[in-house]
Amino acid sequence: MNISIHPVTEADRTFWFSLDRHLNDAEFTRKVRDQMGYVLAMDNKAIGVLRWSLFWDSIPFCTLLYVKEDFQRKGFGRRLTAHWEKDMLARGYDLVMTSTQSDEAAQHFWRKLGYRDCGALTLPFPGHEQPTELILGKALEEIL
Repeated sequence: MNISIHPVTEADRTFWFSLDRHLNDAEFTRKVRDQMGYVLAMDNKAIGVLRWSLFWDSIPFCTLLYVKEDFQRKGFGRRLTAHWEKDMLARGYDLVMTSTQSDEAAQHFWRKLGYRDCGALTLPFPGHEQPTELILGKALEEIL
């Protein structure tokens, strides 16, 4: 089994959009240009993605981590997250963040990786209501 992770490229567009239904074309192009996304592959077949942005223009924030269903709960998400964390550390960041809805099981995944609750967001505005969004963070000194 050969596992690889590479920065997202234009050639990944079709696969990316098979998993990510929230990103629009212009933002995808920006993720490619700014190298703010990764594709995880097993034996040269893409199976997962991670994209990120900057919270407050200064803190890397994972906005999507998704591994195809057949490959979930096998350590691939953990591996993709570790790659992102190491890349962020190499780029000079000392803190990363993410979020998940309070009714989603992903919060347990993130906590197992050392992420700690650091806030919450509620959107009580018509058309934008959703369960509380939990904000989680991790100091990258913890991965050294």
